[in-house]
This record gives sequence, structure tokens and C-alpha cells, in this order.
Amino acid sequence: MRKIFSFMAMSVDGYHAGPNQELDWQNLDEEFNAFSLEQLSEVDTLLFGRVTYEVMVAYWPTQQGTDYDTGIAARMNNVHKIVISRTLDKADWSNTRLITDNIDEELAAVKQRPGKDIAIFGSSTLTANLLRMGLVDELRLLVNPIALGVGRTLFKSTGERTRLELLKTRPFKSGNVLLYYRPQATTQTP
Repeated sequence: MRKIFSFMAMSVDGYHAGPNQELDWQNLDEEFNAFSLEQLSEVDTLLFGRVTYEVMVAYWPTQQGTDYDTGIAARMNNVHKIVISRTLDKADWSNTRLITDNIDEELAAVKQRPGKDIAIFGSSTLTANLLRMGLVDELRLLVNPIALGVGRTLFKSTGERTRLELLKTRPFKSGNVLLYYRPQATTQTP
């Protein structure tokens, strides 16, 4: 069975974005770009929530995305994509399918099909919701060496405690550290 993993960059104090969605604090360099291509080669499907989808579709199919990294842009534009949204009417990016209801059943069926793994890049609310549904098989948290002090936390919307098993770590020259976790038992927060 294919697995769904979520990749999220975050600060050491647990924020994945600044209070106004700022991402300018992330360490993005050539080593990170090489890792991004490596990670993209593991998957044949990307999952996005509406907000992240709108950010991605406004960037990767443009000249700005190609100028940033032609390899990443090509892969992002050609890979299969699924957008989970109850508010979008259509998803026009190439190879994109929109799922508006029966999310758990639809994604469980996608996981059963042959293929490579499925990745969530960003989409913190989607990650939290799928984690709560038991559909996320792995969390990949790229901890950046910065404390933001305020911002948006990845796990706030889960409303539950989720124990995680550390699978492995990967340090980067930039000071980033990638933590690979397997979600364990989930319980209600007191």
C-alpha cells in the first residue's frame, strides 16, 4: 500500500508560517533544492488543501517558478495532484483532480492503487485533518534554526495529542534538521 507523508518546514518554536503567512525565514539553498528533487522522485501524487494549492498554482507554472529551479518546476507541473476543498469549483493546474467530499474514502482508495507514495507539501490544515483521520503515515518536519516567536502552528487544529515515533533524522549544512516521524496513537487533548 502507498503511504501518505506530509512535509512541512517549521521554526524551532513550532511555527510553519509567520502570522501573515510569511515564509521568508526558511533556509532554501542548493542543498535543499537537491533534496526537494530527491523527495519529489519518491512520489507520483501531491495532495494540497485549497490555500496551498492556490499558492502553488500561482508560482510553479510561471516563469518565476521555472527560473527558481527548472527541475523542481517541471516535476511540480507534471506530477498528479489532488486538491481537497469544499470551496473550490475547479482545479485547472495540469494533472489535477479536485475532491470535495468523502475525503477519507477517496484517499483510502488512492492509497490502495499501485504507484509511488503520496506527499502533502505545506497544507497544515489538511495535514492536521488527515492526521486525525489516521491517513497520514509519516510526518517529515524540516526544522529551521530560527525562533519566530509568533505565527501559525502545524498541529493547533488537530485538537488531539498525537504520539510520534522518530524514524530518522537528516541534518543539512544550512542548520536545518529533517525529522522523520511515524504517527502513533491519537487521543483527545484534555
